[in-house]
Amino acid sequence: MKKIEAIIRPEKLTDALKGLKTIGITGFTVSQTVGRGKQKESQGVYRGKNYKVTLRPKIKLEIVLSDYMVKQTIETIVASAQTGEDGDGKIYVYPILEAYNIKTGEADLSIDDLANPEG
Repeated sequence: MKKIEAIIRPEKLTDALKGLKTIGITGFTVSQTVGRGKQKESQGVYRGKNYKVTLRPKIKLEIVLSDYMVKQTIETIVASAQTGEDGDGKIYVYPILEAYNIKTGEADLSIDDLANPEG
């Protein structure tokens, strides 16, 4: 199992979720966050005062899935969230060693069974 964390532009969330649905990904977590990468600082005005904008609103998608779905999921996120400009985001992939069902307290192996072509 792997965990994908994708940091994307807020305005690309709907496109990303539509793309994920088309490949059968229906389980995920979405969080609002702020961050900064290569995007340059900009100036803003609030109540007549200037301020620097250093952190930008972002969306973090977290998806736990079977290893064989990782490449297709990454390709789908990139295709649906990419604008070609600085600030498009990043995708990180982490190994998942174990998962547990809180309701039962038992190990949850069902994620690795989702649409597994090998059965």
